[in-house]
Amino acid sequence: MVNKKDMKKQKINRRQFFGRTAAALGGFVAFSLLPVAASEKTEMKNSKSGFTLWQLPSHVNTIGNSYVMRTNKGRIIVMDGGMPQEAPFIRGFIDALGGEVEAWFISHPHSDHMGALSALLPDLQHLKIKQIYHSRLAENLIDKDEEQNLCREFYDHLEKSGIPVKDIQDAGQILHFDEMNLQILSVQNPEFEMNAYNNSSMIMRVWDKRKSVLFLGDAGVECGDKVLQGTYGHRLDSEYIQMAHHGQNGCSQQFYKSVKFRVCLWPTPLWVWNNDGGKGFNTANLKTVETRHWMDELGIKEHHVTCLEGMWRLD
Repeated sequence: MVNKKDMKKQKINRRQFFGRTAAALGGFVAFSLLPVAASEKTEMKNSKSGFTLWQLPSHVNTIGNSYVMRTNKGRIIVMDGGMPQEAPFIRGFIDALGGEVEAWFISHPHSDHMGALSALLPDLQHLKIKQIYHSRLAENLIDKDEEQNLCREFYDHLEKSGIPVKDIQDAGQILHFDEMNLQILSVQNPEFEMNAYNNSSMIMRVWDKRKSVLFLGDAGVECGDKVLQGTYGHRLDSEYIQMAHHGQNGCSQQFYKSVKFRVCLWPTPLWVWNNDGGKGFNTANLKTVETRHWMDELGIKEHHVTCLEGMWRLD
């Protein structure tokens, strides 16, 4: 373990947060479309699976959040999708599964979450999307982030796409896709003007008869604590949990202590995983290593990290 006292901490903004990924990973990263083996613990369960999930790693050497699910009857559900440059990959992945998306969910309008969909919408070609779900930011929040222009561009693409768009402004709604179920536990939060976009992440829980997955998007401390203490806090418990904000500076330690889960999903590039500011392990000002310590203290033994494992599949 590197001595933290001997390290010079580096402060970085969101633009640098994206930009340094390329320098840290260096070069294009390609992964096969063939899914890797499912978790042995999942295979041991006897009940029928209602959906298969793929956690997709970044394919353009940057941070991103992208999940694809296929129901037991073959319907495709996408969660976020990653950066604009990843549009060709996500299109190809969907094509390999039949080329039609039943529902595309966007947690919040940051480019590493909605960018791929925003890039696809003006020219879908043969790709079919039946419904898009999001929680549109209140007007007082849109200009609170450096990606405000990208956010407005995304909303413009939604309006011009001709695809039915569901703007979810109230938590609690449950959707059923064959034997896969999805509940919206948190929507946009107009009262949180600090860290406005992340704190407006749409938190979603997905489950079938054998497993459950909690998607936190980029939820910050305020967003996580609000849902934890709110009407749907009791619905947060899940077997698998997508670590908020790529595992750094997301939900609070108390949030993770309060929610019951046993497996962490990390959509996290290597330099964020190691908090590497360019001078080695734990030399930047990110909170990933601290979050990893929290998980150790909770006794979490199973982790699926995109920068270490590539694509990961759950049946």
